[in-house]
Amino acid sequence: MAADRLYLDHAATTPMLPAAQAAMVEGMRHWANPSSPHGDGRAARAVLEQARARIAMALGWDGHVIFTSGASEAIAIGLGRAKAQRILTSPVEHDAVLRVTKDAVRLPVDSQGIVSMPRYPSESRDLTSSSSVLTEKRDASLRWHDGEKETPPLLAIQHVNNETGVIQPLDAIDRDGAMLFADCAQSAGKLPLPDADMIAISAHKFGGPPGIGALLIRDLALIEPTGGQEQGYRAGTENVPAILAMAAALEAQEDWLPRAAGLRATIDAGIEAEGGEIVARDAPRSPVIASYRMPGLSARAQLIQFDIAGISVSAGSACSSGSLKTSHVLHAMGWDEAAAGEVVRVSLGPQTNEADVARFLATWTAMAARARR
Repeated sequence: MAADRLYLDHAATTPMLPAAQAAMVEGMRHWANPSSPHGDGRAARAVLEQARARIAMALGWDGHVIFTSGASEAIAIGLGRAKAQRILTSPVEHDAVLRVTKDAVRLPVDSQGIVSMPRYPSESRDLTSSSSVLTEKRDASLRWHDGEKETPPLLAIQHVNNETGVIQPLDAIDRDGAMLFADCAQSAGKLPLPDADMIAISAHKFGGPPGIGALLIRDLALIEPTGGQEQGYRAGTENVPAILAMAAALEAQEDWLPRAAGLRATIDAGIEAEGGEIVARDAPRSPVIASYRMPGLSARAQLIQFDIAGISVSAGSACSSGSLKTSHVLHAMGWDEAAAGEVVRVSLGPQTNEADVARFLATWTAMAARARR
């Protein structure tokens, strides 16, 4: 292993920011249970509620903030307990969404990974059950009817795809009263939040600690309560040190995305020049996440060779890359098994620089040349 490792897997998790580290250490002074009624507990509660307000302000969010252990739990709470009789989602969602929405309607995506919303009954014939049909309206609405009672659906669509970096145009969707759940694990702290009813975020994606996240929800009546802490919507003693660190990480965000966009453009150009393929090349993409195909060399072999060279990249989501299964995201976008099995993901962080990109491209070019031979 090379001693000077190059970390290009920030979409999996990114290093804690110094401000977050300091806030977490400081937070350990507030060790009391914030649900306790005595003075120590009330002091911890005050710090907790201040952090809740700081997080909402940093994100520009005017709704409720329910603390969770991360985005996966926020997804489980928001989608698993949503008061909606019909959920529509896409086949390119994170595994955490697909697990909770096994019975949901799956909306198709195009070759660039953009969700294709059904607009007329003929387009949604295969997306309906016997009890629910998508009605045709002059404004091509998403309003559903279940028997005699009209019930708006819940759309669960990822803001930025964790494998391809594709940005879904959530604010352009004609929802016509439908609720929107947005998985913003890869966009919170980087891009403005979409106008959604529920949003899942995770601190370790933007420089906070692992094991803490939140469900942002405009109206608590959208989900079923279960009792316990967090206004009765998430049981368990709140992790005050981690919550303080998450607040500090959000407040410490800098505008590094324009620089990252330039770095990713350099990677894109270098890989195409060497015969590689950019996944979702023509889609709007986050400047910090990209996936690339190296023809002739499997993702498994690439990961091994990059790792030996001291470079950390991944194949698909970190939550499933350990199994090295071919990406369900690429399959949904129309990639065949062989081509999808040759794709790795590269994701940049605030510390990534031009020298890092040059090193990655030199390694990629050498590997591709050996694969061609």
